[in-house]
Amino acid sequence: MTAVQLPEVRPGRLPRRVPVRRLRQILCLLPLLLVTVVAVRHRSVLAEGFAHLGNAEWPWLLAAVGATCLTWVAAACTRQGAVVERLPRRRLLATQFAAGAANHLLPTGLGASAVNLRFMTVCGLPLARSSAALALYLLAESVGRVALLSVLFVAFPDALRLGTLVPQTAFGPLLAGAGVVFVIAVAVPALVRRVRSAVLSFLRTALGEARSVHSRPARALALWGGSFAFPALQATVLVLVGQAMGLDVPPAHMAVAYLAATVAVALVPTPGGIGSVEAALVMALVAAGGPAAVATAVVLAFRVITVWLPLLPGALTLAALVRLKVI
Repeated sequence: MTAVQLPEVRPGRLPRRVPVRRLRQILCLLPLLLVTVVAVRHRSVLAEGFAHLGNAEWPWLLAAVGATCLTWVAAACTRQGAVVERLPRRRLLATQFAAGAANHLLPTGLGASAVNLRFMTVCGLPLARSSAALALYLLAESVGRVALLSVLFVAFPDALRLGTLVPQTAFGPLLAGAGVVFVIAVAVPALVRRVRSAVLSFLRTALGEARSVHSRPARALALWGGSFAFPALQATVLVLVGQAMGLDVPPAHMAVAYLAATVAVALVPTPGGIGSVEAALVMALVAAGGPAAVATAVVLAFRVITVWLPLLPGALTLAALVRLKVI
């Protein structure tokens, strides 16, 4: 037999399988790599959008950029309103800017949710409460968006020609799909005990968090004020871009078109809604009475301002937050 000498390992020290510092460096570079991939894949849309911006009226576009910046403030207010503890303001605002970039690089909602969940846990909130706060934010934002759409649709019932936006033959499959999702959501917790226990535990935590937040008027005001302000500001950006591009559609009708399109594509699992949002917005603006060519130009310019211009600085902010261990 031949003796084999093993490498010497010092007592109390085990070899590290994953170097944490190297992993964090990779995570810092990952957002920039994803931005490059997304930009290359959509380079034709990006080029066409910038071309349309060159023919627009710049005062309206500057106002649209300002309204876009305010959306991150509204998101930060809603995030703060979803938790009782006071979060660091500057880091919270920077996190919302970075979360916007992450949301456009991953399937809708996952990127921003992951960034904010990590931020809250780093701030000291337990994972269960952070998840409950995240669910409360998503619920409030959805309620705010649907409520605004309902109010505007009642005030301007002729804003959209629904027959051109959603064919009558599509209602049957949509209702059937919603029914299947509802049955699965009810049946799985009812049949699987572990899932039922986890769901009930999460609901208890979420309801407790919601009661605590609503017992403080300042938190409730931030939560619901931000949840209504966020979609209102996004709709305002589309209206301002429409004015800059000379779209012959009333501003209220453009706002209805935006809210209806974003509600319609909320369940489409594409990164930041890229592709699906553009198609839905063009259809909605055409349904509101706008010419197809101008509506397409408006949507492309709108997406350049709200998605593509903040994407690179948002990714850089995300990388910096990872490096500084804020998230």
